[in-house]
Order: sequence, then C-alpha cells, then structure tokens
Amino acid sequence: MAVNRAELLELCRTNPEAVVDIIEKQDRVITQLTERIVQLEARIVELEARLNRTSRNSSQPPSMDGFRRVQSPRKKGERPPGGQLGHKGQTLEMVENPDEIAFHRVQVCQGCRTSLVDEDPVKIERRQVHDTEFRIRVTEHRAEHKRCPECGMMNRGEFPSDVQFPVQYGPNLKALMVYLCVYQLVPYDRIREMFSDIFGRSLSTGTLVNAVQESYRNLAGVEERIRDLLKDSKVIHVDETGMRVTGIRQWLHVASTDFLTWYGHHKKRGKRATDDMQILPRFKGTMVHDFRASYFRYPSRHAICNAHLLRELNGISENYQHTWSLDLHDLILEIKHQVDAARANSCSLSSSTIADFEARYVRILESGLNEISSEEIPDSPTKRGRKKQSKARNLLDRCRKFPPEVLAFMHNLSIPFTNNLAERDIRMAKVQQKISGTFRSENGASAFCRIRGYISTTRKNNKPVLDSLIGAFRGTPFIPLHA
Repeated sequence: MAVNRAELLELCRTNPEAVVDIIEKQDRVITQLTERIVQLEARIVELEARLNRTSRNSSQPPSMDGFRRVQSPRKKGERPPGGQLGHKGQTLEMVENPDEIAFHRVQVCQGCRTSLVDEDPVKIERRQVHDTEFRIRVTEHRAEHKRCPECGMMNRGEFPSDVQFPVQYGPNLKALMVYLCVYQLVPYDRIREMFSDIFGRSLSTGTLVNAVQESYRNLAGVEERIRDLLKDSKVIHVDETGMRVTGIRQWLHVASTDFLTWYGHHKKRGKRATDDMQILPRFKGTMVHDFRASYFRYPSRHAICNAHLLRELNGISENYQHTWSLDLHDLILEIKHQVDAARANSCSLSSSTIADFEARYVRILESGLNEISSEEIPDSPTKRGRKKQSKARNLLDRCRKFPPEVLAFMHNLSIPFTNNLAERDIRMAKVQQKISGTFRSENGASAFCRIRGYISTTRKNNKPVLDSLIGAFRGTPFIPLHA
C-alpha cells in the first residue's frame, strides 16, 4: 500500500499499529526483491559461464569451439613448430632387390658418333621408380574327378578350405574392404566407386557387408582374449560416448591399455552397461576415468583424469574469478612436473615431498570453502527439495571427497596423469558418427566395435593393420600375449 508523508504522519498519530504493519510488509517486499536480485545475478553469471565454455575450460570437445580462437595451455616456445629434436624423418629409399631392372645402354658417342656397343661401362648410375599396378589377380582352382576302376566310386580332389564358392573374392581384397570401411571410415558407396575406378570391378553393398561380418565372426576369439587380458591389467583407462544405432541414442564404452583396446556398445550408460562388459566387475587394478559416479561403484582402485580437472578449474577461475581454483590448478601442475622429473630418473617422490603437497592441497580446498560460502545463493522460500549448488561448489566438493584419486599419479608413478588414452581410442568412433550418422543394425554396431578394437590393438603392438586383417581372414589373426 503506497502512503505519502502526510498520511504516514497522520497514521502515526491516530493508528501506530497500522504504521508498524506497513513497515513490516515493506521490509518483506524488500527482502524478497533482494533475494530475487541475488538469484538473477547468479543466473546471469551462470549463463555467461555457459557462453564462455570452450575446450580449454570445460569438457566440451574442440569441434564445438566454432570460430573462436582458443588459447592453447602450452607455453610459448615450449614446443616450436615443425619436427622436434630427435624426431626420425621418413624419406623414400632405394631397395637392394628391385622387381624389374630396365637398362638404358649407350650405343654411340654423342661427340664423334663412334660406336660404343662393344665398350664396357665405366660405371652404372641407378635410379628407382616406386609404383604399383592396379589389377586383380585371378587364381582358378581345378579339382579332378576320378572314378575308381575297382569299385566304381567317384573321387574328387579337395579344394582349399577358404575356396567355398564358384566365384569369390580372396582374403586380400576382403581385408582391403574391411580396412577401408572400419579403419578408414569410408562409406560403402565410396568404396564401391573406388573399386570400380581402381580395379574395374563393380562391388555390391552386400559384398562389403558380408566381408565385415565374416571378419567380425573370425575375431570372436581375439576379442575374448583382449577382454581377459584387460581384467588382469594393473591399470586400465575407461570412457564412454554417445553413438546412434538404428537412429536411437546408445553408448559406446571403451576399456584400454597401452597395448589393448576393447569396445562395446550398450543402450545404457551406467553400471548396468559396464557390468555387461564383463571387465570392470572382476578388475582389481587401478581404473583411470573422469569422475563418473558409476565407475566408483566397483571395488578396484581409482585415478581421476587431471586433464579434465585442470580444464574445469580453468573454467571456475575465468568465469567466477575464484582464487582457490587458480591455486589448485597451479599446484597440480607443479606436482606433475615433479612426478615427470622423478619418472625420468626412475625414482619416486620422497615421503616429505608427498606430505607437503597433500597439506597444500588441503589448505587450498579449505580456503575455497571460505571463498564459496560467502557467495552462497539463497533459494526461494517456496522451492522444495535439495538446494542447487554452484559449479564451483560441486567441483570443490569432488576434490575434497576424492583426494587420493586426484593425486593417485603422485603416489604411484605407473599411474598416468590423464585419461587421454581412452579419449584417443574413442575419438575415431565419433568421426565415424559424423561421417555415417548411425548404424543401421545392432549387428553392424557390434561388428564395428569388435573389428575396431582389434585394429587398435594391432596398431598399439606395431603390427601392420592390413596384414593383420588378412590374417583374420586366413585364420591366423594377431593375438596379444600380454596387457
């Protein structure tokens, strides 16, 4: 109720109780408006932080940065452009035993036209041209049929086990189909065009699908072997990302080491999916991941990806101007430099150094509590349920809850600083989704996961990809021996 000065003075004289009531109502309105302003200001900060998100200060992938120039965290001059010191270059070199030798003889002297046919050469100058022929070599198999003169039985010569049809493609060409489809991620139609242009043969989509499915069946034992080796590993990296199968959102899960890669797809993202993977429930080593809650439900030891943590700390420092996040960012990098130096000298950090780092870690988080508590956002009195926390508070709570996991790389030098291995292993699956969009069947998605895991494993073991795929069709695939 709006009251002017004269009316208020009159009310004070005639009805002081009404004046008190008016003042209390105005105080309540001011309090409500103040709380609303604080909430809206916090909302503005949150929306601005969302607009400022980049691959440097969040888990957002670089592909979503758009045209914004994101400053690299690498220091200037740390790694100059071009080949690095000690990098072994690659160049085309001569071979000792060429497939063909073409002689270019000297017949006559270019000066006086004297015949040089019978003269011995003073020296031979060599030049080599490396090239290939794009042609398909056809091998015809002929099996004899003979009738026994004694009993009259008809006998037939045995074809090789891999020659099952009157006309078929051999293991080399089928491996090339799978190589282009699953490894190079070339769409089926473009593979068909490629075969037509290079070999002059028209492939059907069914032929390509059959080659992929045959490779998928042949690699069942290898996939099981990779799964068993991962269970017994000391350290594994795990991650997941979205993928589309028959147009429906599913999840691609990866478990990997420096020498092994296993992929699997599932309709779920959490523990139900990782249980069906049959790796994590029996894994007893250290699992490196990015704070996902479902991974903490397994009894193995855990290590947090500090690359994710550093990006999130950057985001808090840039968007909310917090000091504790900047201090923690610098501390983690300082620990990393000490650990890298210790690894180079094949030793570990001293107990006093570890204790000092742990104490500084705790002090920074305590200062963060004081910094955030002064910025707590009051919720509306009518709002029900648990109070929503800010991103800074959520990150601070995580760091306070999991200090051994955040600093696991400091206590055990065999544990990596980041989960980048799993992220690299999963990256090409995202490229496949951008190229092809969706898998048209569950079986196609399963085939991609198994074959891609086999290819990644062979590359990590320095085996040629195409030769390894040929071996899979010949019944002699590469089988890893250790994790």
